[in-house]
Amino acid sequence: MTGQSMTGQSMTGLSIDAASRETGCSKHTLRYYEREGLLAPVEKASSGHRRYSEADLGWIRFLQLLRATGMPIREMKAFVALTVAGDHTIADRVTVLAHYREALVARMASDQEHLERLNFKLEYYRGVLAAEDVIPEDITGNVRA
Repeated sequence: MTGQSMTGQSMTGLSIDAASRETGCSKHTLRYYEREGLLAPVEKASSGHRRYSEADLGWIRFLQLLRATGMPIREMKAFVALTVAGDHTIADRVTVLAHYREALVARMASDQEHLERLNFKLEYYRGVLAAEDVIPEDITGNVRA
């Protein structure tokens, strides 16, 4: 076999198709992250095709995590800039991540409350449906149709 395995892994990394499958990010998003500086320039094979390393995949997954917290691209770029600037920015990075963690915890608490209310309503409606399965009698003892 030449330099590529059945999974799209070459000696120098994953193809964009394989990286997309591995991370769940579209190829467009992977290119966008690189173009916007959220992802360091990805190495390219002699053919000019991108080859994503394990480190690239780890960073992509972290970017997905940041997006899932609700962090806008603008703030993701600022966070990446802090990371690139070096270890002296770790305290700033902790502050940013702690802010999004607090917001996530608040959303989870709110979601938990919503879930409990929905469960209550579902149980109520299921109870109504279960009661309708029994043919009710009116006050005279006659079965109502």
